[in-house]
Amino acid sequence: MEIRIAVAKINKYASSESGDTVETVERPNGGVSVVMADGQSSGKGAKQVSCLVVRKVIGLLSEGVRDGAAARAASDSLFTEKKGKVSATLNILSVDAQTGTLVITRNNPAPVLIVDSGNIRTLVEDCKPIGLYRDTRPLINEIPLEPGLAVIIFTDGIVHAGTRDGEAMDVITCLQAMLEDEEPPAQEIADMLLQHAIQLDQGRPVDDISVVVLQVTSREGDLIRRMSVQLPLP
Repeated sequence: MEIRIAVAKINKYASSESGDTVETVERPNGGVSVVMADGQSSGKGAKQVSCLVVRKVIGLLSEGVRDGAAARAASDSLFTEKKGKVSATLNILSVDAQTGTLVITRNNPAPVLIVDSGNIRTLVEDCKPIGLYRDTRPLINEIPLEPGLAVIIFTDGIVHAGTRDGEAMDVITCLQAMLEDEEPPAQEIADMLLQHAIQLDQGRPVDDISVVVLQVTSREGDLIRRMSVQLPLP
């Protein structure tokens, strides 16, 4: 099997800095984790919050701390730093090579989409963002790694897309249309969801938007690990 992770993100219109932060880290016992956080509000202050959260989680995961414990520690750290006055949403997707599973850790009211052999299901159980209370616990789901599996997470910029003009984005319908005739690669899924959200916002995103896609495919070719990043600069 091969794991492919794709990210597509954009700032809120007229904002010089995104309040969303996405990072990846290799797990010490095998596998990889991708961490996504969205700081309250937008701009520089929100970026500082999301960076604080992601740095905390990444540091703990790299030491072998379990995902749920890392999420709780990040929440307590943010609560202590901001005295319970600032929140952030948090998602962690972890490929655990030891157990052969994908661990989905979530402190984000936005749903998680799971594609399994072309079928879409959602994780929509209610959960709280981190930082407002002590010992805020995440929701955790664990599913087997199998070719054909894809998991999509996103910040609330996707949820809010189009609401300014009374046409909220239907993420599931958009994803279904992509899956009808083919199995698109991870980056194409992330790019198309982001582009649709931008179109609904008339090219002026009402919020920071981040989309992360983790896809499991049948392995083809060599054993080389690769990462590609594109970062447009002003």
